[in-house]
Amino acid sequence: MARDYGRSSAFRPGLLAGKAALVTGGGTGIGLAIARELLTLGCDVSIVSRSAVKLDAALDALRRDGACVGRARAQPCNVRSEADVRGAVAGALEAFGRLDFLVNNGGGQFISPAADLSANGFRAVVETNLLGTFLACREAFTQYMREHGGAIVNITMVNRNGFPRMAHSGAARAGVLNLARSLATEWASSGVRINCVAPGIVYTPSGFENYGAMGEPFLNAVTPAVPCKRLGTAEEVASAVVWLLSEGAAYVTGQELSVDGGLSLVGYPFPLADTGEHSAFPVYGDAAVLPPAARL
Repeated sequence: MARDYGRSSAFRPGLLAGKAALVTGGGTGIGLAIARELLTLGCDVSIVSRSAVKLDAALDALRRDGACVGRARAQPCNVRSEADVRGAVAGALEAFGRLDFLVNNGGGQFISPAADLSANGFRAVVETNLLGTFLACREAFTQYMREHGGAIVNITMVNRNGFPRMAHSGAARAGVLNLARSLATEWASSGVRINCVAPGIVYTPSGFENYGAMGEPFLNAVTPAVPCKRLGTAEEVASAVVWLLSEGAAYVTGQELSVDGGLSLVGYPFPLADTGEHSAFPVYGDAAVLPPAARL
């Protein structure tokens, strides 16, 4: 029987009191859930996103939520803009006087066969996910964490075996993981830890809107393929983020934590990984030894 744990945090109250965080992509979905979890634990949080309308709605909801005991603020920011990111970090520091945590959740993707991707489409996803993450990390480090230490968590995706039909996003997120591991080594002497959380298929209304007409068949196909037989929630991703930011993960850096219900153990189902029926691959050796069932 499914159990609903409600909206209370799994962590002790006040765990992050006196700390401050910046969450990119914090206006909706996973980013908003992360911001709420941090605020519930006493952390002050600055959320940033491109959409001022979504930010205003998110900030209003967070401030009306009685469980959120930390201070919340919002600032429009396009993570592809160097000036915007620099200003977002400076704004958080001006408001809270410190920046202990950075969560890079800002990003975007859409379903498309690689052969149909335009250079602009590929570039936009890479710049949002990879360049935006780099800019936020760099500004957090140079403006505060180099002298004071801190913890950074990047939201990636489960893509160890590639990400068919989202090759642009898979490539960008793989770059984010490598970036995290590089910076974890470079910045260790400043007391900065950097890790990644890789969600599997997490259902949020805002996230599935990006899939358009593919959203419903995608949902119907992937749910049975997940060993846990359900999709994840944004709150489950947020809990993983909190642990990596907390002192409980003080000896963890340069790592990626999958929150996927076991999906990475079985690979991606149709419609993402469907290759159809074909015999396009040539055979080296005696093809006659292959029984009919061994070739499609």
